Amino acid sequence: MLKKIPEKEIRQQVKKIAQNIANEYQNQEPVLIGVLNGVFIFLSDLVREISIPLKIDFVRLASYGSKNVSSGKITLTKDIELSIKGKPVIIVEDIIDTGLTLSYLVRHVKGREPESVKICTLINKLERREKEIGIDYWGFEIKEGFVVGYGLDYNEKFRYLPYILSLEIKD
Repeated sequence: MLKKIPEKEIRQQVKKIAQNIANEYQNQEPVLIGVLNGVFIFLSDLVREISIPLKIDFVRLASYGSKNVSSGKITLTKDIELSIKGKPVIIVEDIIDTGLTLSYLVRHVKGREPESVKICTLINKLERREKEIGIDYWGFEIKEGFVVGYGLDYNEKFRYLPYILSLEIKD
């Protein structure tokens, strides 16, 4: 494993994203919808840096089959509990990879008739993108590799790391 993104750089990017969100939503109360499980550390740090009132909810989706390759079938296992009708929504992800899960989630959220839907992610991974999705706020772009740490996991391991590493997976 090689250290890919140091803790200090992550903190700087989280603050930058938070400032951008606070500036854009000065006179509003956005609803941030975190995609569990990987987003919990990023979202927690992000909301502490956002200087405006906001609401938080979570969803959980499953799309991975075996060996961390998407099965293609997306299942919503925890839905939004807050009413988002007529409200600005920001979907917050840890990493956007193929875009398939996020595309499904955006359609689902838009079905609840929010005022707007924006996308925020810590990591925008370009290597395997299948669905193009406009990302409004992001911390880092990476081209390839499997990353862990700062909430990102491999078989529920490595989430606790305060930095992000590129992990070599051997079959």
